Amino acid sequence: MEAYETEEQQVEAIKSWWKENGKAVVVGGVVGIGAILGWKYYQSTKIEAKETTSISYEKTLTALQNSGAEAAESTQAFITAHAKSEYAVLAALQLAKVQVDAGQLDAALEQLNWVASNSKDESLIATAQVRSARIQAEQTQFNAALATLANVKPTSWAARVAELKGDIALSQGDVATARTAYTEALQAGMNQAVQMKLDDLAE
Repeated sequence: MEAYETEEQQVEAIKSWWKENGKAVVVGGVVGIGAILGWKYYQSTKIEAKETTSISYEKTLTALQNSGAEAAESTQAFITAHAKSEYAVLAALQLAKVQVDAGQLDAALEQLNWVASNSKDESLIATAQVRSARIQAEQTQFNAALATLANVKPTSWAARVAELKGDIALSQGDVATARTAYTEALQAGMNQAVQMKLDDLAE
């Protein structure tokens, strides 16, 4: 900083600096405060939107629990309105479940395919794919079911995938392939239910 001989010189220097830079300081301050307030507003709006979506999701679940597949229309409206959120994915999974219970397999399959295409969560995608494969197997679309299972990526699902492959092979009368698949399921950590299936195939 420059040295000034008198207080008057210091005052004049400050006045001169303020004249040259004061406007920029004020504008910068206003912009900075505006940015902070804008960010806080944006954050509060996001939180409020999430809370509103959460409440709407809870109401959707309640409707499904109380009315089953009859609540499909309102549930679909929620899914469409919140298509980019995981709430929509969860709602679609629940809707698919009640549709399966109601025997509406094609409709359930449509929901599960939507989940697999729109979710960002690998576990939820795998859940949808395995459930889709079960429906396809029930509809005797065995090749489609196996193709769906081939897309399941998480290794944590290996046991369930192998078990379902065994079920499909058994439905097709292929006992040898079913036995191999059940063995793989056990090795991947599946439970006693699979062991029972394997025991039933003992030669």
